[in-house]
Amino acid sequence: MTGSTATMTAPDFYARFREQLVKAVVGQEEAIRLCAVALVTQGHVLLEGVPGTGKTLLAKAIARALTLDYGRVQFTPDLMPADIVGTAIYDLVNRTFTLRKGPIFTNVLLADEVNRAPAKVQSALLEAMEERGVTLEGEQMPLPAPFFVLATQNPVEYEGTYPLPEAQQDRFLFKVRLDYPLPADEMEVLRRWESGIELRDPAKAGVEPVLGARSRRWSSTRRSGATSSSWPRPPGPRRR
Repeated sequence: MTGSTATMTAPDFYARFREQLVKAVVGQEEAIRLCAVALVTQGHVLLEGVPGTGKTLLAKAIARALTLDYGRVQFTPDLMPADIVGTAIYDLVNRTFTLRKGPIFTNVLLADEVNRAPAKVQSALLEAMEERGVTLEGEQMPLPAPFFVLATQNPVEYEGTYPLPEAQQDRFLFKVRLDYPLPADEMEVLRRWESGIELRDPAKAGVEPVLGARSRRWSSTRRSGATSSSWPRPPGPRRR
């Protein structure tokens, strides 16, 4: 994105951000809006919805629109904290330990089905979300900036899960429910699919970068957006 100004107002950022995401994500306007607010205010989002409502696609589209690195962790009952943050690996050739960073070292992290991992793994993720860094072998290592977590959980089939307590849910700025799309939105998805648009890949769906999130302009947008009172506000309750 080019422009003569060094900053971007929050409404302008949201308008461009939404314009790109709706090319891939159909019928989830509220989720897009709240993710934009969380990005500007450096918060995180918990997405709740059944499979097939666009949670993974939303995370990929955000990373594409903001030119950010994207990572995904599938949470399972046998997952360990080291599988997320990383660990020390012994090098047989050099006979030394080297730190291998985990998938949490990215900009946009999709923590898929976070409630299927045990509490110690959830705690490792929540600590990194709060501190913006992790401790590996006694060494404090900062996470890339910006760092944005989109965690998902399935509201049905709770067998074998470890539900997040309310105190841990409060680590997320928003808890967003993604419902099934309306009939008109389902027809729009079918229309795009029949026209040859690949909706599972944001790049093939036409999502273009809004701005480089590592740039000075992104920092200015965050500062101005955190206190902006002119964000679009559709009617109805916002938070859970």
